[in-house]
Amino acid sequence: MFRLPITAKRLQALYQAGENIIAYLSAKLKNNDDKTQIIEVAYDMQSGCYVDAMINNSDYAKFKALYCSALYQTISQFEPIDSILDAGIGEGITLAPLLDHFNVKPKSYGVDISWSRTAFADNWLREKGHTDTTLCTGNITDLPYANNSIDLVFTSHAIEPNQGSERVIIKELFRVARKYVILLEPSYELGDEACKERMTRLEYCKNIEQTCIDLGLKVIEHRLFEQSANPLNPTAITIIEKLTDEPVPKHVLACPEHKTPLIEGLGALYSEEGLRAYPVIGTIACLRVENSVFASHFEKFNL
Repeated sequence: MFRLPITAKRLQALYQAGENIIAYLSAKLKNNDDKTQIIEVAYDMQSGCYVDAMINNSDYAKFKALYCSALYQTISQFEPIDSILDAGIGEGITLAPLLDHFNVKPKSYGVDISWSRTAFADNWLREKGHTDTTLCTGNITDLPYANNSIDLVFTSHAIEPNQGSERVIIKELFRVARKYVILLEPSYELGDEACKERMTRLEYCKNIEQTCIDLGLKVIEHRLFEQSANPLNPTAITIIEKLTDEPVPKHVLACPEHKTPLIEGLGALYSEEGLRAYPVIGTIACLRVENSVFASHFEKFNL
């Protein structure tokens, strides 16, 4: 079981004092099995900072507008896109302005490891007039969506902190997509020596394009993206074509363990295959296996 080395309140105080929580916990715990939960804690604590930047930092808001405009120009080549998933949605500051560009809005989905970040995303999207995005928490290594269920799946620096898991994450993104996967991730290979030193020290992702090739995926473009926030963390765009002929599944949200449909009731979403109930907090379903409750008699009481 994941246990913090100090109290959560003390850890929060360290974050507020400027401590890098991922680096702090990684040094204290030294267990690769804890990495996903370390990322969850760190990202949850910083929740709200990106929305705050969008409101109070005009330069950052302008950058995000350019970033999303450039992303849409890429996506517009592939229309019609009827559904879109922001895998690692954060606070919704990429998905919301991206959706503004569509004349006909695709059905939109967002997933993030952190409940607090997802809650901020829900508020931000609604404030920007996007009221029908389906949001949930989940692991990017075990996405809670059916096979071939969403036309376009994209990431924006979501693979970044997951060095060593690039292969499993890309396979999972590809599994969910019907038409295309677009990865906006930092590029170790296209960076200079300063970039490479920093990305190695921070354990950022590497070898995105080569991983796709090794998986046998059809990479139709890989290059530095025209918009990048940090010259020491250069964003590259990698586009993967899928264009499956498989039937469109009847369900999109799925049991993260078995990828089968979920039943709504009793304040939860229930997996008949896994016999697990996944809680819903507010409007956000918590679809990580570690969040579930084993409830083999759920259906008896869900009348």
